[in-house]
Amino acid sequence: MIDDGDDDAGTKDARRPGTQRPGGRTARTRAAVRDAVLAGLTEYGYPGLTIEYVAEHSGVHKTTLYRRWGDLEGLLADALDLAGEDSWAPPDTGSLEGDLRALAREVVASFTDPAVAASGSALIAAGFQSERAAEALRAYYAERFRRCEAVVERAIGRGELPAPDDAASPGAAARTDIDAGALVRAASAPLFFRLFITREPVDEALADQAAAAALAAARAGAFTTGGTAGTPAPGAAP
Repeated sequence: MIDDGDDDAGTKDARRPGTQRPGGRTARTRAAVRDAVLAGLTEYGYPGLTIEYVAEHSGVHKTTLYRRWGDLEGLLADALDLAGEDSWAPPDTGSLEGDLRALAREVVASFTDPAVAASGSALIAAGFQSERAAEALRAYYAERFRRCEAVVERAIGRGELPAPDDAASPGAAARTDIDAGALVRAASAPLFFRLFITREPVDEALADQAAAAALAAARAGAFTTGGTAGTPAPGAAP
């Protein structure tokens, strides 16, 4: 068992649990704990996950787990925080249609591939049973949506979506922007509904359908903020 003594008694309370020293031994410990949390969630679900399980499967002493993460909710929240620190970037296919389709297909793959589907589903299920886990889950997806702003920026640069309107003079209309998070949510929401509400199967054809619907809505101005929606993008059908 590892008793990671990185936590200085005078400073540990000022740090977020599990995030001391991003490199070296602490990073390895944190990753081992994250893997154990995901394994336990996959095997037993949130109600069956225990500190003892995480200690046994991570090789980190139970005392260290309590000292650095506090409780199971702290362990779970940090597992999501760590997942959000990856290098994931949205696809860049050369068109907005292709990007949305690739994003939707990525959702399908994430929750149907046997190698990764169980852990992802378990994390989402935990968000319904723990408010702290729900907060961490929201933060995880908020970061994903922030990264997806590049999808909208590229589409505007290619003329696939209208450029923002900047108020050039006093009294001019407010600046309008396209909400990248809302656009990406629209492309994935039908898939999440089937996966976690109606428990229906999903596939790439459904992913493409969801992406096409989101694209049509974007072209119609449905995700425009700060101004009046409804002005079609260049090339959109009247």
